[in-house]
Amino acid sequence: MDSSELETRRLAALDRLNLMDTPPEERFERLTRIARRCYDTRIALFTLMGAERAWLKSHQGLSDTDAPRCGSFCQLALRDSEVAVISDAQRDSRMADHPAVTGSPGIRFYAGVTIHEPQGFRIGTLCVIDDTPRAAEDVDLEVLYTLASLIEEELARPSRAPGLHGCYIQQADLNQAIHRAQNAFLAGVGKRTAYEVVLNDLLLLTGSRFGFVGEMLRKPDDAPYLKVEAITNLAWSPATEALYQRVRERGMVFDELDNLISAPMISGEVVISHDLATDPRRGGLPPGHPPIKSYMGMPVFSGKRQVGLVGVANRDIEYAPGLAHELEPLLQTIGNLIERDRLYREKREHEKSLERAARYDALTGLPNRHHLSALFEQTLLEAGRCRHTLSVCLLDLDGFKDINDAHGSSAGDTVLRAIAKRLRKAVRPPDLIGRLGGDEFVLILHDIDDEQAYTRLLDTIRAPLPYRRTTLQVSASMGVTLYPDDDSNVDLLLRHADQAMYAAKEYGKNRHEHFDLARHLSHQARGRVLDRIGDALAEEQLELHYQPKIDLIGRRVAGFEALLRWNHPTDGLISPRAFIDHLEYTDHAGAVGRFVIERAIAQLHRLDSEALNYSISVNLSPSHFLSPTFCDDLWHALQACPFRIRERLILELLETTALDDSNRVIETLQACRELGVQISLDDFGTGYSSLDYFRRLPANEIKIDRSFVQDMRDNSDDEMIVHAIIGLAKSFKRHIVAEGIEDTATQARLIEMGCEYGQGFLYSRPLPADAALEWARNFCWQLP
Repeated sequence: MDSSELETRRLAALDRLNLMDTPPEERFERLTRIARRCYDTRIALFTLMGAERAWLKSHQGLSDTDAPRCGSFCQLALRDSEVAVISDAQRDSRMADHPAVTGSPGIRFYAGVTIHEPQGFRIGTLCVIDDTPRAAEDVDLEVLYTLASLIEEELARPSRAPGLHGCYIQQADLNQAIHRAQNAFLAGVGKRTAYEVVLNDLLLLTGSRFGFVGEMLRKPDDAPYLKVEAITNLAWSPATEALYQRVRERGMVFDELDNLISAPMISGEVVISHDLATDPRRGGLPPGHPPIKSYMGMPVFSGKRQVGLVGVANRDIEYAPGLAHELEPLLQTIGNLIERDRLYREKREHEKSLERAARYDALTGLPNRHHLSALFEQTLLEAGRCRHTLSVCLLDLDGFKDINDAHGSSAGDTVLRAIAKRLRKAVRPPDLIGRLGGDEFVLILHDIDDEQAYTRLLDTIRAPLPYRRTTLQVSASMGVTLYPDDDSNVDLLLRHADQAMYAAKEYGKNRHEHFDLARHLSHQARGRVLDRIGDALAEEQLELHYQPKIDLIGRRVAGFEALLRWNHPTDGLISPRAFIDHLEYTDHAGAVGRFVIERAIAQLHRLDSEALNYSISVNLSPSHFLSPTFCDDLWHALQACPFRIRERLILELLETTALDDSNRVIETLQACRELGVQISLDDFGTGYSSLDYFRRLPANEIKIDRSFVQDMRDNSDDEMIVHAIIGLAKSFKRHIVAEGIEDTATQARLIEMGCEYGQGFLYSRPLPADAALEWARNFCWQLP
């Protein structure tokens, strides 16, 4: 069969349908409305393709009813395929110059599906059109295909009106209506759209002009009411359009039961009226609704439970009870679908309830600990990206237990709800509030630059709270830590705020305290040192560097002070300030102390073998020196050491350590002297030791603290202290060493005062052993 003969037969099939140039029909209007709403387009059309023109049987969003066939958009679907999608007509070579693209309505996007008549000929299209382009891969055409199939079913349905007697409804039509109802609910087109499909079939099956489908619900007092899910829009006045749109979006509620519309909900039986003008039960229609002449209301059941109501009105012939009986299979389907939707809704509400219970505190409605952590995590990410500061505040109510004990748990619950309400009002929208449990609350506040903000929060909590015939008074203690200064994770930030809150409690309650970040960082550093120092000893990462000690009178190198360094494989050379203090009063203090003494003695042996008569001073750990094992450790280290070497080992003890336990210190120092080593009192002037104690200490040498030496030229008090210490040392026949000499002027003044020895950067920084000896060989006195 050639194309011309095929076109002749197609036009004949179209002519048999008798649809061209006929008035609009609700069965098609409803479907194009659904298509337009589903795809959110400006235009939706049901187009019939005649011999010379495309005629619009149903058109939403477009006033014209005719268009030339040649070159039309719909011709693409008929000629080339079952479907045509144009994502942007301006970029499509076939349609870019089309008048509907360059002019009104400015088509950019088009999607059309072919419509077949009962014999299979392509007679037209169902299409959606918009003036905004869309990516073709983002357009799901499933709903458009479904609506096209519904149009094809309407085209296959014989045109007839139910008679007064005999079979009112053809079984095939009823089966198709049931099938469409099930498909509409299962296809996911939306509940409102599904109900409109059902209502459309009810109107066609009964030959009615108006109708509605609604779900029967109950109020808390068990009184029934109707929520209308679909209602006819045909022949309504413009004044009712807004009402119809509201019904379509949110439904309409009928809760007045003393009228004909609602009568089936009360009786549970079919209600028919053929003269509403005189029926005493009339009323209940929304304002502006066209007049109702006849009405049939049919209750809808799921099993024995009434779940809905269907109403149809204004049939050209009378409604008969038998009509409702014949519709029973469709009504049962509607009832099952309503019940299915109700169960799904209850399931979703239950899931939401469980979800809310899992995420929110039941008493205050605030996020609970788990949900707050998730929200806090997201807030931290945003704060890091946008460089916000966050105040992490943990509040604990003061005296909350007393309120519970005095007034009962209900009073406590009232307090918690009131505090939660006050906190909500006190913070800004970006801030977070949560309840950790008990009487603990957390606030995450953005960019607080005024310390009074915390005080104002506590004032808000402290306001009197009326309860029954009394007034309750409650305050709070609050801990605060600041991000990103405290650059920790969620759990640690909350823990730090908690520690600060306990500090606020200890300082008297009803106040706020900030987390001591410096102390915390020191604790962290201590932990890292203690974790790694064992490996440092085992892997010989510790080493001694040597700073020269200069004889200021003889102008020569007198010896060296051995200073500990940590040569870490990845962190490099670590200063003792970064780890020495963390070792105090741990088992590592003794191990490191023994290492220093043994290495210094080994260096003295080397010097002796090279005929170098230098002394070496080592700094004693206070906790190691005061431990019961110190004398034994020193004795074992000196076992193979002759006295000519021992007397060149100087043990430096801090003056502040020497004051801890005077009798014990003197006893230990005397034991050290008996082993042949010398004693130096380090950082002298910072401990304020008495003259008597100073006299009794078995020290050979006194080292003036660098703080006095470095400031003596600019501070007469410091110069006086240095002068006094030098005089005191001479009086008690002790050698004197000045630390921290950095310039020749200070050196000259110390020599003038009678100081014997000096150390400082004027001469050299601490150096590894070989470099220190090389420096000593090349030493040259610097004149002032």
